[in-house]
Amino acid sequence: MKSRVCRLYGKNDLKVEQDEVHLPKRGQVLVRLAYGGICGSDMHYLADGGIGTIKVQEPIILGHEASGRIIKVGDSVDGLEPEDVVAINPSRPCSLCKFCTEGLFMHCLEMRFNGSAIRLPHQQGLFRDLMVLEASQCIRVPPDTDLAALACSEPLAVCLHAAKMAGTLSGKRVLITGAGPIGALCTAVAAKSGADTIIVTDIYDNTLKIAKEMGATECINVALHPDRMERYTENKGYFDTAFECSAVSSAIKTAVDTLLPRGCLIQVGVAGDTPVPINAIVAKEIKFQGIHRFHEEFNVAVRAITNNNVDVRPILSGVFELKDIEKAFSIAMDRSKSVKVQLKFN
Repeated sequence: MKSRVCRLYGKNDLKVEQDEVHLPKRGQVLVRLAYGGICGSDMHYLADGGIGTIKVQEPIILGHEASGRIIKVGDSVDGLEPEDVVAINPSRPCSLCKFCTEGLFMHCLEMRFNGSAIRLPHQQGLFRDLMVLEASQCIRVPPDTDLAALACSEPLAVCLHAAKMAGTLSGKRVLITGAGPIGALCTAVAAKSGADTIIVTDIYDNTLKIAKEMGATECINVALHPDRMERYTENKGYFDTAFECSAVSSAIKTAVDTLLPRGCLIQVGVAGDTPVPINAIVAKEIKFQGIHRFHEEFNVAVRAITNNNVDVRPILSGVFELKDIEKAFSIAMDRSKSVKVQLKFN
């Protein structure tokens, strides 16, 4: 049995190839992938050959956002059957290391995360027609679930983890810098969490329009109207919490300048080394909180999507067949045209 795979060999060297697929072993399932979302990390791997110090050092199949249908189950698999629709959790902590035993599963020393180049050998990803997965990675959902929406479970889980680390958002004034997929989903989570005010900034009107649909109370194009943020710097700031989703130094500065003293800056966006206004952070006693992946939030995200508590569909900008992978990445990298681009496998 063969499957098409989307394999990256290095910077700007992406190929669709054929791989053999074996039958599932004990505790495993064979899944026919349906949709896969192109993430910022996939784009960085392709365009830059990595993210900061994380470098692609060997061929890697991309992709960690996906949904699919089970077509065969191995021995000792309970609760899953052929034809079940599933969300796929790419995170596989060991459950045994120091951090796992402390409940910090996202910091697992032996983490296996599909489509990640952090470790060697790289963990192969989900952009393929067929894949054998651990049964524990597959979360069964109702058969009528929108599979394209379901593939957004992973980025929504990241945003739910970010909101958890921020603390209560009910009644708070929230700033979100960057209106890509993560910024848009953070907007939805903040709105569902009862935030009083949600201001979203970006440099593209297209993405800001989507942020408005996701629950923003005001959207500001800071490329066209940089002065509109100045009023939020008066009297030492305005916002209680900021979700920084761009990893752009000017956006980080804006977040720091507009946060109230002892406000909380949640850094969700990632890039290489980025200048940070340390003096201002210290002077305003701002809590600077990094965010790395998720754990229990994945199942919460799946339920939120299947119950339509969070409608992710506005962020979906386009769907491409795997044979059109180059076009799909081109559109995904053009943020003036897209928020979340997906691949369709079957």
